[in-house]
Amino acid sequence: MSALPPGYRTVAVPADRLAEFRTTDQLAFAVVPDPEVEESLPFPIPPDRTMAVEAPDGTFAAVHGSYEFAMPVPGGGTVPCAGLTWVAVRPDQRRRGLLRAMIATHLERSLERGEPVSALFAAEAAIYGRFGYGSAADDVRLTLPRGAALRPVPGSDALTVHLERVDPDRHADLVEDLGRRAGAGRPGWMPRGAAPLRVRAVADPSAWRQGFEPLLLATVREGQEVRGLALLARKEAWGEAGPDYTVRVRLAAALDAAATHRLWTFLLDLDLTTRVETPMLPVDDPLLHLLVNPRPVQRRTSDNLWVRLLDLPAALTARRYAAPLDVVLDVTDELLPQNAGRWRVAVDGTGAADVARTTAEADVRLDVRELGALYLGGRSATALASAGLLAGEVPALDRVTAAFASSRAPVCPWIF
Repeated sequence: MSALPPGYRTVAVPADRLAEFRTTDQLAFAVVPDPEVEESLPFPIPPDRTMAVEAPDGTFAAVHGSYEFAMPVPGGGTVPCAGLTWVAVRPDQRRRGLLRAMIATHLERSLERGEPVSALFAAEAAIYGRFGYGSAADDVRLTLPRGAALRPVPGSDALTVHLERVDPDRHADLVEDLGRRAGAGRPGWMPRGAAPLRVRAVADPSAWRQGFEPLLLATVREGQEVRGLALLARKEAWGEAGPDYTVRVRLAAALDAAATHRLWTFLLDLDLTTRVETPMLPVDDPLLHLLVNPRPVQRRTSDNLWVRLLDLPAALTARRYAAPLDVVLDVTDELLPQNAGRWRVAVDGTGAADVARTTAEADVRLDVRELGALYLGGRSATALASAGLLAGEVPALDRVTAAFASSRAPVCPWIF
């Protein structure tokens, strides 16, 4: 798919070269090394998924890795997914095709492992579209004034809130389990799975705090049962009018409306505070609907997951569809030509799809990038066509839009 320059080669990273892997990544992203972080936190990428490009002198010129995920998809199922991560090219090794070669390696290895889909968070949004990744989800972050009023929810007042310092040994599994249950049925809501990722979710090295206090855990309970939780920290500040603290919420999850209401009622009314910063939320998060007055709230919407289909028929049959469909897609794919060509997608009344090669006339013509954007149900084929990014007659586009849609907005609540 893409050859390396003469003298360069792709290598698996052995355990005794992980420090060099880290150094290469830090140099690319201008990250200041911190011994506390490196010594106290487990390296998150599995050994068999940690890769590098070696320069002619034997040093690492570029690195990448991937996680093994079971990505939730529309309809309640999951699909094996390669989560591309830690992609970095040394500044003095750029413009040599190393990134393209690493992407080719990642796609090839993922297919060999039986992963029909890949996903990532893009450090720079302009990069990954040219490799077939489509922007498939958005998230929203809010800055709310203290005391922002919420509409009442029955049962909220009967719940209690408990606040304590985070203890990774006691809380890592609780946070993962509650988060997984809270996101059940939401496309893209990736469980962390592996122990190193669960540990990092509740880790609190001083280098990460940026002046905030040590991490706190707030749990919403019904008796002893935890129904919601948040990881949060406050930052002390004083202005002419008095205390001007900020509350930063790293993670928030709740199992139902009452727990959501009780959790945010607590977070929005902490003493000494002026503002509350939320974590990444889905664009249809319940908090957005509970606000009595949304106008003073600052909102920042950003791209979330980028998705790339590696095995087109396997990926499309792994999810369910919201409406019957019988359509022929004419797909282009520069890097994986086995995905290119005409595919008939026939969806029955149960939402299951049959995907097969066909010579029939195409109804919709699109690149694999746009198919990835549609995959989690957070994008509209009609909207993409209006931007000139795919082509087809309006009735066919409307059918594809209706069938691919998800009743819950896709999102991944943490960056990998």
